[in-house]
Amino acid sequence: MSPVAPGQVPAAGKMYMSKDLDSFLDKLQEDIFDEAREALGEDGFNRWLNPRHCGTMENPDGHARVKGTCGDTMEISLSFKDDRVTNALYVTDGCASSNVCGSIAAETAIGKHMEELPDITGESILQKLGNLSEEEKHCAFLAAETLQEALNSYMIKWIKKNQ
Repeated sequence: MSPVAPGQVPAAGKMYMSKDLDSFLDKLQEDIFDEAREALGEDGFNRWLNPRHCGTMENPDGHARVKGTCGDTMEISLSFKDDRVTNALYVTDGCASSNVCGSIAAETAIGKHMEELPDITGESILQKLGNLSEEEKHCAFLAAETLQEALNSYMIKWIKKNQ
């Protein structure tokens, strides 16, 4: 079948198929969103749709890139002023859960003194998220590990500067 030329009306069968496809896609999107809400909770779902603190940073004070056991890679960059985190950004090539956990790790780090960052653990990320399946909990630990490695990177620079 040839495509419909501009200004022409599609055949009735094509119009019907288009409406069926649109309905199918709308239902599929609704199902995906429902599953994501159930898996991530409402806050996690909203973070998945509108990521917070996602991006890269030029010349961070601390930076780490960690590959998780699941194959996802996460990077976290930190900026400090007076040993407090002024900005934190993450990027990941992972799933929705990795994105949500990276977002929470970065958000939680902002405003914290460097001595408080070790308190941001996989468990604390899970607690803040409130909902993550057993199969996806490793994403919180990947985010926490990456944050701790970024802190370690900063601490190495800090020690060298203050010796």
